Amino acid sequence: MNQILIIAYYFPPSGGPGVQRVLKYTKYLPEFGWEPVVLTVEKGSFPALDYSLLEEIPENVKVFRTKIFEPHNLYRKLLGKPKDSAIDVNVIKKDDQKITLKERFAEFFRSTFFIPDARIGWFFFAIKKAKEIIKNFNIKVIYTSSPPYTCSLIGKWIKKKFGIPWIAGFRDPWTGFISAPKRWLVPALIDKYLEFSVFNEADLVEVAWEGIAKDALTKYPTLSVEKFIHIPNGYDPADFPKLEYKPNPVFTLTYTGSMYGRRNPESLFKALEKLLEKGIIRSEDFVIKLIGRFGDEVKEMINKTKIKKSIQTFTYLPHSESLKHLLSSDALLLIVDESKESEEIVPGKVFEYLGTFKPILAIAPKKGAIAKLLEKTKSGFVAHQSEIDEIGKNFLQIFNLWKSNVKFEPNYEEIKKYSRKEHTKIFSELLFQLTI
Repeated sequence: MNQILIIAYYFPPSGGPGVQRVLKYTKYLPEFGWEPVVLTVEKGSFPALDYSLLEEIPENVKVFRTKIFEPHNLYRKLLGKPKDSAIDVNVIKKDDQKITLKERFAEFFRSTFFIPDARIGWFFFAIKKAKEIIKNFNIKVIYTSSPPYTCSLIGKWIKKKFGIPWIAGFRDPWTGFISAPKRWLVPALIDKYLEFSVFNEADLVEVAWEGIAKDALTKYPTLSVEKFIHIPNGYDPADFPKLEYKPNPVFTLTYTGSMYGRRNPESLFKALEKLLEKGIIRSEDFVIKLIGRFGDEVKEMINKTKIKKSIQTFTYLPHSESLKHLLSSDALLLIVDESKESEEIVPGKVFEYLGTFKPILAIAPKKGAIAKLLEKTKSGFVAHQSEIDEIGKNFLQIFNLWKSNVKFEPNYEEIKKYSRKEHTKIFSELLFQLTI
């Protein structure tokens, strides 16, 4: 069987949506003629842990874990934060959010020295292990999963050293993205140079949403359009427990995932507060479940809203438990980041939402990629963050379906096209194209 070296920082026991794409490739590639060999970290500074995901890794898959130098504790010290405090959900701020002097200094430190990101301390450990793997295995192709973008630099080095074909995978854009630090001139030039070199030297660039390719080609028009391949995220029917859905006694709207400055529930809270003030709904008529990791400003929003009694919050849950909550809910909440990229962003979790066949209340641009996806699959209703009344109308539309006990009917056949297994088949065909 052909062997592929997969290089990924986020791999079980790491939890969260970032791990799902590479995990499903690892799970299903053997069915399509490819044996994965995985290079990852031994003890990563993961935002969440989910040991149940280890069970999905096929027994014959070799997983090599190396040491890594993680500077996050130093970053926390600069901010005066405890060791276990979350960094990712507290660094993506809205434009109008106040930033303390400590935060400004810590951000300057991050933007100056963490190039391309804070995982650069893995580079030398990874290439040392990669040499051993290539010596002992008949690796035909390399696949890297970014972010972190350090994975791409590792893949680039291996390709240059050994001449092995390389697919650079991206779940998010690189420079200038909402999660990217705002760098000053010299670090910014270095980062842009690294970004271009990766896009230029990779044999193929595989992207999780089309906006990633558009972003790269806008920055670097000399790149070949043909090398960018869009394979969307998806859902795995095998993950879904067999639960018989019964409408809840109280309308239950559920959100899973992280929330922070640019991705927050403020618009929904305002819309529901208006409906309450007008007497259209009562607080005892609905429950909003928020499951995941939340930035400090989101916690403050939850504490201040007038619908606080109708909100239930949960910390990060294992993937299987999160799916149970989705399947037992009456509708699902999707919120897209408020940023210049909003129209293009397609969060990975939307596909698991689709796989539940439940109505989706989306707060996102009306003419964006999410709106097109929901229209195509007939899976929900979309309103922009600024359209408070429209969000309220969409909520009522879904609420009244539940109240009338009317079964929601999305486009089942269209949704089934987003199976992770089917996407892995497409990916395997790319691998054969590169190695024939």
